[in-house]
Amino acid sequence: MAQEVYALLHEENGSFGISFPDFPGVVSGGKSAEEAIARSRDTLAFHVAGMAEDGDPLPALRSLAELRKDPALRADFVDAVIALVPVDLPGKSVRVNITMDETLLESIDRAAEAGGETRSGYLAKAAKSRLASRAA
Repeated sequence: MAQEVYALLHEENGSFGISFPDFPGVVSGGKSAEEAIARSRDTLAFHVAGMAEDGDPLPALRSLAELRKDPALRADFVDAVIALVPVDLPGKSVRVNITMDETLLESIDRAAEAGGETRSGYLAKAAKSRLASRAA
């Protein structure tokens, strides 16, 4: 599910850094604000994917008003430009019933096992890859 996450962009000596208050420790940067924001999309997506893969719970995303009220973030907001960075947050798993050729299913199972994956994980990864190639 695509959502937008608040990020704080700072400039220092001609370099730009960006951080995500709801994802402490996730930072990125660039030579321009645009580059920092673009790179932060990939950084955040990679971090969220890792959390999902590890089974870590994702933080509840806070509103801008909630973030501004957080005393621990007060210094982070000084001289910051606020940006919204889109990220696809994983939804809950849903059981589906599909039909396919049994030899194809056997091949999928062998490939998944060889890669240390489940059938569901293998099929989800294949679908994501196919969707990404269509979007490019």
